[in-house]
This record gives sequence, C-alpha cells and structure tokens, in this order.
Amino acid sequence: MDSTNVLTLLATRWLKLPVIIMEQTDPALYHIGGAWSALRRIVYPLADALVCPVNASLARFQRMTRVRGQAIPNFVHVPCSPATGIKRNSERHLLIAMGRLVHQKGFDLLLQAFSQIAARHPQWTLTILGEGPLRDELQSQTEALHLQERVHFTGAVANPFPMLRAADLFVFPSRFEGFGMALAEAMACGLPAVSFDCPEGPAEIIRDGIDGVLVSPEDVSALTKALDRLMGDTQERQRLAERAPDVLERFSRDRILLVWQELFDKLFSGDRGSN
Repeated sequence: MDSTNVLTLLATRWLKLPVIIMEQTDPALYHIGGAWSALRRIVYPLADALVCPVNASLARFQRMTRVRGQAIPNFVHVPCSPATGIKRNSERHLLIAMGRLVHQKGFDLLLQAFSQIAARHPQWTLTILGEGPLRDELQSQTEALHLQERVHFTGAVANPFPMLRAADLFVFPSRFEGFGMALAEAMACGLPAVSFDCPEGPAEIIRDGIDGVLVSPEDVSALTKALDRLMGDTQERQRLAERAPDVLERFSRDRILLVWQELFDKLFSGDRGSN
C-alpha cells in the first residue's frame, strides 16, 4: 500500500476529508526504494491516521515520520466451524505450510529443518500451499535434500481450508511478517502451530505453549527441535489444537470492525489531532 498511500495523500491534500492509510509491514524490514521512502517520510504526516496490524510496526513508522496512527489487527474468518481434532488413528500425518514462495516466507529454512527429521518420522509428509517466483529454486532444494517423495508443492489453492483441516500440524517459517494471516487461519482451523518468533506478528497470534510454539527467528536448529517434538507427541498436538481456534474470538470480525468504527467516529467528529 506504500505508493498508493503516497499518491492518495497527494491527491486528497485539499479536499478537507479524513484520510486513513494502511501499512502491513515494518518499514525496516521491507525496502520500497529511496524515492518512495523519501516521499513517505514527507507525505505520511498529512494522513489523519496510519493503521498498522501490530504496535511494533506503527512505532517504527512514528519514529520515521510524525504520523498519527493506531494499531488494529486483521480480523480472522474461516468458512464453517473449526475442526479441533487430531487424527489420532491415522497412519499418515501431514505437516503443512502456506504462503507465497518468496524469500520472506522462509520455506528454504523449513526444508532444511524438515530434512533433518524426515527419517525419524517416516509417516509424515510436508505440503506447502502457495505459488511464487522461488518455486523452481525450492523444488531444486527439495531434490538436493532427497525429499521429493516427502515434500509436495500444490501451487496456488483457491480454498485452502479443507487441506488445513485435514492436516496435523502447521508450520510458519517466515523471516518477517506484517501480521501473519496464514498462521491465524491455520489456527482457526484447529491446527497447532510452530512459528519463528519473527518480526512482526506471530507473537501477537500464538500464545506460546498455549495454542502453539514460538522459536527464535531464522533458527533452523530450534525449528527442527520443535517440529521433532510435536511430530512425535500426539497428545501435545491435541492440547495445543484445542486452544488454537481461540483466534476466532481474539481476532473476530465484530471485535476488529468495532475498533475501526471507533476510529472512523473519532475522525469524522473532528478529533483529528491525537495519536
């Protein structure tokens, strides 16, 4: 939304209407080019509010430019009711991940971790949902690790929720995030999750040890150990899975839209001068 935000603020400069802009990712983690970065620093203070999904991202923007703002997380919604049961009697188990096949999402790190424990868990396979420019590179890495029979790339999936509900464990290996919608949607489907505690997002979604597990960012060894433990412990997966769908309440549409409505009301009432 960065360039769109800049252009919108310039286009509406003299309209005397409240303007709200959004950013999903910490500017320290996502470079948009020198010219756009300079324009952003100059123009963003014209906004009546900058909305970011997490407080850390908003704080970074406010250190960069004197913009008023508020943190409002994304709401989480999945079709139908969540499934919370683990397939205890299944002879085959599915580890699943989801996201664009880009460097940010860390699927290369996930393949490294899975390669170290695949032999210990022969009943498990890994499926990665998503498409992107690194697909060929990731498939080559899979072959180099001799995992082509254990790792499957589905490409883009219009409706991932049946596959999420059929899985046993979700893994979120991102190097950085804005919020982590794929993680939240997987948990809403009743999946226990393992995630890097990357900037930003996962720590605001996963309650470590309650509905998922957080490990040090980009620490392949820590990710390997966490996956190894959960892949081998059905009861622990079940315990985490029972609390995972709480994200549907914590980030419910009604709750999040109420916060948005309060922001709209404040701005249209003329209270446009406070952070």
